[in-house]
Amino acid sequence: MRRRTLTGVVFLTGLLALFGSAVIAAERPNILFIFTDDHAAQAVGCYGSKINQTPHLDRIAREGMLFRNCFVTNALCGPSRACILTGKYSHLNGFFMNGDRFDGSQQTFPKLLQNAGYQTAIVGKWHLETDPTGFDHWEVLVGQGTYYNPVLIQNGVRKKFTGYVTDIITDRAIDWLDRRDASKPFLLMYQHKAPHREWEPGPQNLNLFQDRTIPEPATLFDDYTGRTSAAHLQDMTIAKTMTPKDLKLVPPPNLTPEQLETWNAAYTSENDAFHAAKLEGDDLVRWKYQRYLKDYLRCIASVDDNVGRMLDYLDRTGLAKNTIIVYSSDNGFFLGEHGWFDKRFMYEESLRVPLMVRWPGVVQPGSVNGDLVSNLDFAETFLDAAGVAVPDDMQGRSLVPSLKGETPDDWRKAFYYHYYEFLADQPTPHMVRRHCGVRTATHKLIHFYQLGEWELFDLEKDPQELRSVYDDPAYADIRQELTDQLTRLRTDLQVPDDTAIGGHPDPLRAERRETPSKK
Repeated sequence: MRRRTLTGVVFLTGLLALFGSAVIAAERPNILFIFTDDHAAQAVGCYGSKINQTPHLDRIAREGMLFRNCFVTNALCGPSRACILTGKYSHLNGFFMNGDRFDGSQQTFPKLLQNAGYQTAIVGKWHLETDPTGFDHWEVLVGQGTYYNPVLIQNGVRKKFTGYVTDIITDRAIDWLDRRDASKPFLLMYQHKAPHREWEPGPQNLNLFQDRTIPEPATLFDDYTGRTSAAHLQDMTIAKTMTPKDLKLVPPPNLTPEQLETWNAAYTSENDAFHAAKLEGDDLVRWKYQRYLKDYLRCIASVDDNVGRMLDYLDRTGLAKNTIIVYSSDNGFFLGEHGWFDKRFMYEESLRVPLMVRWPGVVQPGSVNGDLVSNLDFAETFLDAAGVAVPDDMQGRSLVPSLKGETPDDWRKAFYYHYYEFLADQPTPHMVRRHCGVRTATHKLIHFYQLGEWELFDLEKDPQELRSVYDDPAYADIRQELTDQLTRLRTDLQVPDDTAIGGHPDPLRAERRETPSKK
């Protein structure tokens, strides 16, 4: 009798264990989307950075998958965010350039997850002009936000905080995680201001890199020979465009007396030495580069520290076991390459963003993916991972198969890009002309259609994109192939005529546009 009872207990225990495992396996994953503003891939340790270290970000890649070729559809803050929310290009989601207003009534992946039973929240930078929709909780910066003592809008109510913005955003994100409904899976969009201009470091990192010289990029003194007039017409050079505020020759205006004292202790002696030196020419550019890069990297150090705090929280609470972590940024950034800062261009430093994904039990730790992927694919990936149907009108594709090491055979071989923020009849930030283009694994075709100019780059022979081969007869076949791909992609993606897109007319296009056949 006792033997039969023990046997029954063992059998029941086995059933419970099996049933419990099935429940765990069927449990929908939490999603933590960690997002930064203007974080260049070349300033992430796991992407081979030669200028800084990012141990906590590297941990995500080490325990998950790193994507080598993740590109944005429109390298600008607001349009990138709108693309991620909707899974659609600017011409369909209606957000073309900073200053536009996001239509919050349209379909977004947070709304779809919310309808499927997820608890949804966004904490940090929003930058889409209208109030967030599709979130059970939202706590966002006003506009660009400030690095010190920011104001956050908490579900419609403004509240000012004292401290450093990267720390505060992390505090608020963890606070929401502590208070959430633990019976539901969650989506948390944890979005930092850093490392956006004017690159104001946190107090704990003000002296980081003080005794180091940051290596200069080989193209710091690029003269743009070999490219069209677009590269010459921009206004984003370290040499001419940076302001005294960018260079910390004046402090931020919103510091407390204690913060100002700490700030002055870090910068005053260096600023005095700069004024005494009276630098000119290349020496002045080199000084500006060092000041810019050190402050930019100091901001990233705070992001890395806080990502470490978040990872520790997930480990400590047991949430790490069933939470997908995605790290990315809204666009790439020029870190002195071609003498520039900022983004916008379709050139590699601006086009490419970091993307690392950790998904315990699904993603092989330490894996690397080389496919052409995009922020256009994020919404579809989040939905697919949560078991929610992906709407047919979204324009990207789920990365879940790739995360499992099973990239579909019909995955994209060419990627379409389109930048809109240039208005011919009014001042435009950084003066980068509108352009569209196509990138493959080996080549890139760019059409600056307001100027009637084209560029073609051989990315294998010329990875720094210094010499356009558009008019080189040796590349005639490749030029035609990419031109055909560009036409096909514009048709497939339903890209309309750009002369009056989104309420932003372009009077130059009708006068100056040239077709490939005329060039």
